[in-house]
Amino acid sequence: MSTTSPQATESGHAGTGAQDMVGGYTRSFGLSFAITSVVSSLLVILKETNEDTVLAWMKAATGHHWVTHGVFDLLLFVILGFALAKSGEGREMSADTLVSTVVGALVLSVLIIVGFYI
Repeated sequence: MSTTSPQATESGHAGTGAQDMVGGYTRSFGLSFAITSVVSSLLVILKETNEDTVLAWMKAATGHHWVTHGVFDLLLFVILGFALAKSGEGREMSADTLVSTVVGALVLSVLIIVGFYI
C-alpha cells in the first residue's frame, strides 16, 4: 500500500476509490452547509419561542421573517465556507466522511424542528 499522493483513476480524476479526498472548497462549503442547516433549524425554534422580540425584529428587517431567515442562512453559509477554506479545517476529510456529515446534519435538523413542533 502506497502512502504517496493518489493516482488518477480510469474515470480521469485523482482518488483512491471509496476514500477519495475532497477539494478544499468542496470540504469547506460542505461543512458550512451542514453547520448552517443545524443553525437554521435552531433559528426556527428561536423565532417561534420569541415572537415579540426575535420574530418581530426579523419581520421588521426585511418585511418578512422568512426573508430575513434566508438572508441570514445565505450569509452564514458563504462566510463560514470561506472561513473554513482559509483555516484548512478537516484537510484529510474523505468524500464518504463529508457525505455522512452532511446527511447527519440534515437528519439532525429535521429532528430538531419535528421535535419542537411535536
